[in-house]
Amino acid sequence: MKVFAISDLHLSANVDKPMDIFGGAWDNYWEIIQNNWRKHVGEEDVVLISGDISWAMYLEEAIPDLKAIGALPGYKVIIKGNHDYWWSSVTKVKEILGDKTYVIQNDALRIGNYVFFGTRGWNCPDKAWSEQDEKIYQREGQRLTLSLGVANKIKQEGDVLVGMLHFPPFNVRREDSVFTKILEEAEIRTVVYGHLHGKNCRVSPKVVKNGVSYYLTSCDQVNNMLVRLF
Repeated sequence: MKVFAISDLHLSANVDKPMDIFGGAWDNYWEIIQNNWRKHVGEEDVVLISGDISWAMYLEEAIPDLKAIGALPGYKVIIKGNHDYWWSSVTKVKEILGDKTYVIQNDALRIGNYVFFGTRGWNCPDKAWSEQDEKIYQREGQRLTLSLGVANKIKQEGDVLVGMLHFPPFNVRREDSVFTKILEEAEIRTVVYGHLHGKNCRVSPKVVKNGVSYYLTSCDQVNNMLVRLF
């Protein structure tokens, strides 16, 4: 079994919001991703998608985008991003997904010898910071703890735990955060995240911080290629 990751697909089958207005990295990007996916992913492999899946505002509008993802090979594991406004009820989302597409929200999922957990996350403390930011930040930390708790309950001997976040788990200076502390204390070694876009982003595809490897998987930052983790 191989494990891949990608995020921030921003699909728009039912919404007039093409991504190519943001530059050449988005030209035919979904076609490129699908071709790469079909080339490398087998039916027993796993692809993690860390949020910002569809521009749809309502679940009904997102169905074609979710079905397009579901039609691709392998198991798909998704979490919510900050632009996934259509994701209002996890129960309703689960009802329309295919047999091999799963969501994580306050829980965890075991496939083979891997256990996946995570949450959306939030901006980490920086210069521009409000009371509302602090409230959401702490709440997302609690949700990560809850998901990790479920992961520890369902894991079996020899399993590898893999964390998923949408927002980066640290600020631009890569300082400690509630997220990094939780992950380090649990001795998690692999975490994926997205959210960051643009050719002027000062990002690294992989950051190793206190023993944890953090992989940026925003599709435009990885040349629309799946990131292989295992």
